[in-house]
Order: sequence, then C-alpha cells, then structure tokens
Amino acid sequence: MIEARHLRVLRAVSATGSFSAAGRELGCTQPAVSQQMKALEASVGTPLLIRTGREMRLTQAGEALVRHAAGIIAGLTAAEEEVAAIAGLRAGRVRLVSFPSGSSTLVPTALAALRAAHPGTRVSLEEAEPPRSVEMLREGDCDVTLAFRYEGAAGVPGAVGAAGPDEWDDLVIRPLLTDRLVGLVPEGHRLARAGTVAIGDLADEPWIAGCPRCRAQLVEVCESAGFTPRIDFATDDYPAVVGLVGAGLGVAVLPELAIESVRPKGARTVTVEPAVRREIVALTLPDLAQVPAVAATLDQLARAAAR
Repeated sequence: MIEARHLRVLRAVSATGSFSAAGRELGCTQPAVSQQMKALEASVGTPLLIRTGREMRLTQAGEALVRHAAGIIAGLTAAEEEVAAIAGLRAGRVRLVSFPSGSSTLVPTALAALRAAHPGTRVSLEEAEPPRSVEMLREGDCDVTLAFRYEGAAGVPGAVGAAGPDEWDDLVIRPLLTDRLVGLVPEGHRLARAGTVAIGDLADEPWIAGCPRCRAQLVEVCESAGFTPRIDFATDDYPAVVGLVGAGLGVAVLPELAIESVRPKGARTVTVEPAVRREIVALTLPDLAQVPAVAATLDQLARAAAR
C-alpha cells in the first residue's frame, strides 16, 4: 500500500534534491525522511532514487510516481477536507493563489466575509500570475486560483502566458467579472482630458508595460492598430507603472481592477478604443470543488466581484 505521507515526502525530495532539504521543508529530520523513503520503496518493490555521493536523482519508477503524486494528494486532500467539513465548516483549509490586482481588491472582501461566516476555516494566500498560478493548481500546490484571460483572443503564438480557448477545460471555472483595460497618461499629456482615445493615437508614445501576459496582449492590440509599441519600461508592479506614467515617462494601459487598488498620482485615466477586456475567474479542480471550504471560498469571491 502506498501511503499519502510517503508521497508527500517523495515530492519534497524530488523538488529539493536531498533528504536534509526535504526534511527542512516538511518540518522533520533527515533520518525520518530517509526512513519514509525506504518504506515507500519497500511498498512499491523497486528503487525510486539513485544516490551518487551528494547528488540524488529519481529512477524511472520514481519519476512516474512523482507525476501521479499531485493528483493522488489532491484527491486525498479533497476527501480529508470534506470529512472535516461535514460538521458545518468548523474546520478546513483553503490555499488561495491570486494575481496582484485581485489580491488587493477581490480577495480582502471575500476572505473577510468567509472568516465572519466560518471562523474555523483557515485560508492562506500566495501571489502568482497566470499561467504559473494555474500550473500550481494542477500540481496540487493550491486549492483555488484567481486567473484571467483576454476576451476574443486565442493568445499570441509563442508569447509568455499566451491563452487558448481550451486552456481551462479540465478545471472548474467560476466566472467573476469582466475587467476592461483603461489608458493611463501623464496629467500634462495632450490627451489627458480626452474622453475616449483611439489606441492608434498613442502610436508614437513611449510605453510602460505590465505583466508578461498583459504585455503580450498590449503588443497584439497595438499591432492590430498598425503599430508596434516602443516599450521603454516593463514591470509586474502596478504602482510602479502608475508612478512611471505620473512622472511623464510614458503611457500605459491597465485593467480597471488594478486602478482600483492604486491612487494614480500625476496620471489620468482615459477610455481606450477598441475596447480590450479580460475575463476574471476563480479556478479549482473538480474534486476540490466538492469540498465545502473551497465551495464557500468560491461563493465569497463571486459575491465580492458582484459588489
């Protein structure tokens, strides 16, 4: 019989490359890790690790078991959480991953409501942009992830974070809101008081670009308008984008959700045409969607988005 605790140890050893590092990650001793690995190898009847001096690598059997471990652990976690939650969400844990503008707008409202309704449910938060956040969900490193993709786009071929229409077909999708991109220009800019700006009117401007997926979308939209943007600065930090625009160093387009969380000092927002929107969703695995604590988190995120 393969035990879940042994699989967790195997994943930690695979990720860290040593028994001692895996022990530190798991909060146990190096001998304990070694003992559990021996027990796992005895259970499966074949070596899972090759030890050469200080180096350690997986055998073919070890690689196969690690590949299956994430799904097995996710299923077991779903079962454990559901059983713990039967008594009415008096216990439970949800690991949430969100992109930064979601973390500062939707997440606080949702988690405050969740804590008020179910004080026994613990939620941890980590930040990551898609597609990495979606990978974390599939790998069993989180239970819910907030993600986004741009409407009407099959993605930019070869671009970092390019999204396809079937990208999330294996996941449970909870739509939250549609977030339009708005233009951001310095206060003294010639178009600062324009109600609506065609993106082509900004063709000769220096640009400040955001996260890799947003950057790819910016280039695609600009090229559709007949020009390639001159990107002078690129940063994943939305306050930094606003600060650079406010200092007169360029123009940008940002999601409305990001503008909500940042005071645009020295900068003005303008409506950009053609309209570019992104779909904001919460994602989870089918097994985890049945866990009451996860379902409650999805519900609160949807309520926060509706306000």
